Amino acid sequence: MHDNDGRHGSVPPIVVSPHMKTAIVYDWLVSKGGAERIVRPLLHILPGTDIYTLVCDRESFAAETAGHRVFTSGLQHIPGIFRVYRSLVPLFPSLIEKFDLRGYDLVLSVSHCVAKGVITPPDTCHICYCLTPVRYAWELYADYFSPSRRNAINGFQRRLAPFVMNYLKMWDAASSNRVDFFLSVSHNIARKVRKYYRRDSDVVYPPVDTEFFRPGGDPGDFFLVVSRLVPYKRVDIIVEAFNRLRLPLKIVGTGPEYRRLARMAGTNVEFLGWQPDTVVRDLYASCRALVVAAEEDFGITPLEAQASGRPVIALRRGGFLETVVEGTSGVLFDRQEAGSLAEAVRVFERTSFDTGRIRSHALQFSPDMFARTMRERIAACMHEYAAMLRR
Repeated sequence: MHDNDGRHGSVPPIVVSPHMKTAIVYDWLVSKGGAERIVRPLLHILPGTDIYTLVCDRESFAAETAGHRVFTSGLQHIPGIFRVYRSLVPLFPSLIEKFDLRGYDLVLSVSHCVAKGVITPPDTCHICYCLTPVRYAWELYADYFSPSRRNAINGFQRRLAPFVMNYLKMWDAASSNRVDFFLSVSHNIARKVRKYYRRDSDVVYPPVDTEFFRPGGDPGDFFLVVSRLVPYKRVDIIVEAFNRLRLPLKIVGTGPEYRRLARMAGTNVEFLGWQPDTVVRDLYASCRALVVAAEEDFGITPLEAQASGRPVIALRRGGFLETVVEGTSGVLFDRQEAGSLAEAVRVFERTSFDTGRIRSHALQFSPDMFARTMRERIAACMHEYAAMLRR
């Protein structure tokens, strides 16, 4: 496996011939979460590439997709699709397979759901940049469909879920054979790719905009959460812990969990809803620490906070073992429980952190480092694939 190599410098796009055609496939481009933040860096690496995605909020992604052709599925024409597309998961496999990718020399799928399942012709090199195997099918089924989620899904959906997820797992495993080369966002995900798909993968860490996210003035008195309010993010644990601690907590984000979280939150918890990047940047720079309770595949927001010079309190699992240095850039807690998190906050309050050292750690994940490593891996894969075609 290959990590980002840590070298600095401006990175030019991959040199392509006038006759070389490239395409990038995303699951969907609707809201700008961690997965979607990779759009702009990848389009810089592959200028002029075509974009294929099930649905695209063209207004929200106008800047990223300018100068690129964007192809969407039939879902794009359903009224109100951006509110309901997630409920149409059973349709995703057949829809992603309908994309006509004939004539492309390179297809790069960026997959956390079904993007890797596109069908490419024999002379096309298909590289999958795997953000994660399908979470709610493989390992987070209980978080989404257990009886405790009564308020989030109805009884019919819960009864249907086992059959849909069983089909999705079988399709997900089978479609992995359509990928020529896998790249993973972390060693954590590389292990899952090996477990579920029986495939090896190189590791290319995603980029963090270390120029945009920078240290500000002195921190304020509040702790911060920046997250989609969905079950597996476990924001409920954070709210419960801070209710006990009675410390100020600001939560940025929206999602189906909002009402449940608002009902359980004390007066010390403030919900800010969706906020533009400029506001989030200022909140990072002025918070005491960012708090994360999910088991993340990689985790962009903790590195954005660290680029802003602020420490992170995170679960001792998953990608955070690769991005948070305990005692230097944050504090880790062992159990996904409010009590364990509350104790970590108490440890945090007894620990001093150096803004410069925190930011230096985040600089290892800069866009230049990502671009250089991704260029090298794509070039190596294409060279190997071309050699295979000549045999």
